Amino acid sequence: MTDQITYPDVVNFAVPLFIAAILIELAWIVTKKRGGRYETRDALTSLIMGAGNVASGIVLGFVAWGFFMALWAITPLDLGTAWWVVVLCFVLDDLRYYWVHRFGHRIRWVWASHVNHHSSQHYNLTTALRQTWTGTFTFMMVVRAPLILLGFHPAMVLFVGGLNLIYQFWIHTEAIGRMPRWFEWLMNTPSHHRVHHGRNARYLDANYAGVFIIWDRLFGTFVPEQDDEKVDYGLVHNLGTFNPLRVAFHEWLAIFRDMAQPGLTLRQRLAYAVAPPGWSHDGSRQMTPEIKAAHLARHPEDAGTPGFD
Repeated sequence: MTDQITYPDVVNFAVPLFIAAILIELAWIVTKKRGGRYETRDALTSLIMGAGNVASGIVLGFVAWGFFMALWAITPLDLGTAWWVVVLCFVLDDLRYYWVHRFGHRIRWVWASHVNHHSSQHYNLTTALRQTWTGTFTFMMVVRAPLILLGFHPAMVLFVGGLNLIYQFWIHTEAIGRMPRWFEWLMNTPSHHRVHHGRNARYLDANYAGVFIIWDRLFGTFVPEQDDEKVDYGLVHNLGTFNPLRVAFHEWLAIFRDMAQPGLTLRQRLAYAVAPPGWSHDGSRQMTPEIKAAHLARHPEDAGTPGFD
């Protein structure tokens, strides 16, 4: 088996393109007076979160890499580095991303890391850079284990993961409406991903795709953007802060506070970490199904429409 395989760090190479695209989007918004909004403190928070994500990757990247190489050492399979292997790896890794992303909205421990990406009440290209500092602690690296055990080299897996992240950058914008119909059917687009960032009851827990929206269509989590319902960005309960430390760690602290409440059973304490966001032992909070049900109680005419079907 080949251990010494290297691929370029495509995300770092893409940074100048990210900066250029942000400046172009900002200029478009300023000159055209449409296509989104920039708030200086919000954009700065997103940039700091992005820098922190890079720093955490440098400090903690050895954990995932060591785990992947340990798996590589025990698998008898090696698919090599042919172009079709890279393409297949890219597609399968995108399926992996779909499930990690879905877990990130349905398991509070994983949500604690992912929530910062949804904490902005604005939607522009800087939002794409609002990334986690604590991804290593979710242990979602294990979802990549099947790829490596199937014979995809760890370096290739990380390479296609970088390509996936680069693709997702451009879909964080309001400056692009809808793409051609065939593209909207197959690929993740700004329209689809705007839905994912919405706090509207209709749009909660939908459109988890990274590159191929087909996964959401297959697994029943696709909700189209509605022309008559503008996306309201942010969290169900917004933070109201631009403090990067609070953005990065607030949900972790909330988990530990909930688990430390007196009088709980061990099962209840664990549920505060692994149940969906909004779960509570006394039913005093709302999860997504309850939020949608409450909306339908107020607006029964929405029953059977996208997001409520």
